[in-house]
Amino acid sequence: MAAVTRRYHALFIVLALAVVAASVVTAVHAADTPRRGGILLAVIGADPPSLDPHQESTFATMQLVAPLYSTLIQIDPYSYPKIIGDVASEWKISPDALTYTFKIRPGIKFHDGSPLTAADVKATYDKLIFPPKETRSVRKGAYLAVASIDAPDASTVVFKLKHPSASLLENFASPWNVIYPKKYLDKDPNYFMKNVVGSGPFKFKSYTPGASFEGERNPDYFVKDRPYLNGYKFFISTETSVRAAAVRSGRAYIEFRDLPSAEVDAIKKQLGDKVVVQHTPMTGQFGIAINNTVKPFTDERVRKALTLGLDRYTGGRVLFGLTGLKDVGGLLRPGTEFAMPEADLQKLPGFGKDMEKNRAEAKKLLAEAGYPHGFKVVLKNRNVKLPYQDFAVFAIQEWRKIGIEAEHRPLETAAWFADGRDSGNFELIIAPTVEASDDPDVFLRRYTTGDTQNWGRFTDPVVDDLFSRQSRALDPAERRKVILQLQKTVLEHAYYMPGLWWSRNVVHWAKVKNYVAPPNHYANQKLQDVWLSED
Repeated sequence: MAAVTRRYHALFIVLALAVVAASVVTAVHAADTPRRGGILLAVIGADPPSLDPHQESTFATMQLVAPLYSTLIQIDPYSYPKIIGDVASEWKISPDALTYTFKIRPGIKFHDGSPLTAADVKATYDKLIFPPKETRSVRKGAYLAVASIDAPDASTVVFKLKHPSASLLENFASPWNVIYPKKYLDKDPNYFMKNVVGSGPFKFKSYTPGASFEGERNPDYFVKDRPYLNGYKFFISTETSVRAAAVRSGRAYIEFRDLPSAEVDAIKKQLGDKVVVQHTPMTGQFGIAINNTVKPFTDERVRKALTLGLDRYTGGRVLFGLTGLKDVGGLLRPGTEFAMPEADLQKLPGFGKDMEKNRAEAKKLLAEAGYPHGFKVVLKNRNVKLPYQDFAVFAIQEWRKIGIEAEHRPLETAAWFADGRDSGNFELIIAPTVEASDDPDVFLRRYTTGDTQNWGRFTDPVVDDLFSRQSRALDPAERRKVILQLQKTVLEHAYYMPGLWWSRNVVHWAKVKNYVAPPNHYANQKLQDVWLSED
C-alpha cells in the first residue's frame, strides 16, 4: 500500500504541476464576434440571507455577487472540473504535498482602487479557515489540513499543511472563496455581509431587497477587454411562474438556476429558436435533515422508519417533470467516481425497491419505538417552490402511509437558514446538499461532528474517523473504499435522509452568448465572457 501511495503521490504532484501554466480564460467559445454593451437581465428565486459568500451556501447569494469578485483559482467555465487560475497566475505543490505556493498576478485592483496583493489573499483565507468567534465560515471544514498561511511578499501566498489533502486544490477553486480587501476585514470581519468591495469583472451598483440586484462594468478589470456587458440585473421572485413569464416575455433573458420542464417546454414552444435550453445534471440532491437531538428522532428506529417510508423510485418518476428531481443515490452523485453502487445502496434502509416490505418494516420500527399509531411532526422548508415545496409535498404524502402526519411550514430564506443551520430550531427540515463540485470533502464534511453544515447535529466518532481518513488518502482506490464505508454508516443509522439527485434546465434567450452551464448553479457565474448579440 505504501508503494501504491507513493506512486499516486508522484502522479498527484505531476498533475498539480501540469496546471501551473493555466491562466484566466480569455478565449471566446463562440463563432460570432463578441459584441460589447447591453445589460444582461436575469431572474432569481430568492433574496440572499447576506451578501458574504464565505458565510452563505445559497444560489441567492452566489449568483448575485459572483460577478463582483475574483477567486484565487477557479473551475474552468468551459471544461468542468478542470482548474485554471484567477488572481493566481501559477502555483506549485511541494514533493511531500505539504506546501502549496501561489503567485499573484500583478496590477489587480479592487473596486475602491486599492491593489490586490498576497496580504489580501492571506486575510481572506484566514477568515475562511480560522474565522473569528463572531464570524461564521461554512466551509472551514474543507481546509482542516491547513496549518498556516503566509504572505512572504506581495505576490506570494504559501499554505502549510499538517498532512496531505487529496481535495485541497479543488477546494481552493471553490467559487465561494472570493477575495476580500484586508483593510475591511481588519475593521470588521462581518463587513461583507452587507457590503461589496471586490476585484471582479463588475462593480456593485444597487440592491433593493425583494426586487432587484444590479452590477455595472468594471473598466479596470485585470482581464484585458473584459467584460463585454455593460452590466447585469437580477429581478427577484420566489414564484416559479413569475420567473418563467419574465423569460417568456423577454423581460429577462435567463434563469440560471432551474425552471421545471413544463415551463421550459411552453417557453420553447412559444419562442422556438429564440431560446436555448441547456440541460445539465446537478452536483446536488434534495433530502431532509433530521434533528438527532430532539425526541423522537434521538431513536434510530424512528429515523429509519422515516427513510423507509419514502418511495424514492416512484418519486423520481413523478417529480422529474415538475422539479428536475430524478435519480436515486447515496451521499455522492450517482455515476461519479466515489458514488455508492446501486446494488450496495439497495441493501440500506429506504433504498430497497419493495415498498410494501419497506412500509411494513417502518411500521414495525415505529411500534417498537412506542409509536404504533405514528405521530405528528412539523416539516420546515424554504419558501422557494422549485424544488423545495414540491419535494416536501411528496415526502408528506409518503409518510402518511406509515402513520406519520407532517405539517408543512415554509419559511423565508433567512429564517430557513436561521432555524436549520444556525439554531437547530426544527424537528425535520428540507435540507439539500448542493455543492460547486463533486468533491468528496465538500459533500461529506457535513456529516462530521460540529461542522456548520451538519444541520442534524449528530455525532459519530466512526464517521469522523472515516472522513479524516478519506481526506488524507492519496490513493483513489483506498479513498473510495473509505468513502463507501462512510456513506454506508451514515445511511445505516439514518442520520440524514437523502431524497433525489437533481438536474436542471437553464433556459435563456439565444442572444445570450458564451454561457456554458456547469453541473451546478454556483460555478461559472462571473459573466466576464458573456455577451449579447442584440439588446
